[in-house]
Amino acid sequence: MAKFMSFLNNQTYAAMRMVVGFLFLWHGVQKLFSFPPSPEGMPPPPEFVIYIAGPIELIGGALVMIGLFTRYAAFLCSGLMAVAYWMVHGQKALLPIQNGGELAALYCFIFLFIATQGSNMWGLDKK
Repeated sequence: MAKFMSFLNNQTYAAMRMVVGFLFLWHGVQKLFSFPPSPEGMPPPPEFVIYIAGPIELIGGALVMIGLFTRYAAFLCSGLMAVAYWMVHGQKALLPIQNGGELAALYCFIFLFIATQGSNMWGLDKK
């Protein structure tokens, strides 16, 4: 059972990197261009979040998705999500299940993993 699907390690890692980057860049698109619109009743983020987090999410997510400067971009995105977790969610309660910070925590550690692995296959950084 240990070798189950192990022959697809590189392909599934590359697919995960591309999907995570794609999903993350849309957070930046929403902050910077208000598209797609936020749900009604949701307050807009503060301006410093829009102008600092928005470009990191948009550009960092795109770079991770295409696999260019992957390690640096993923490390920056991981740090952004760590800061977001402690600034927004960590103030409410310690555990992500209590404070609604699961997405920030997951992005933080997925990007940290990507930073250690690089672009691998299907990326422009591939050596």
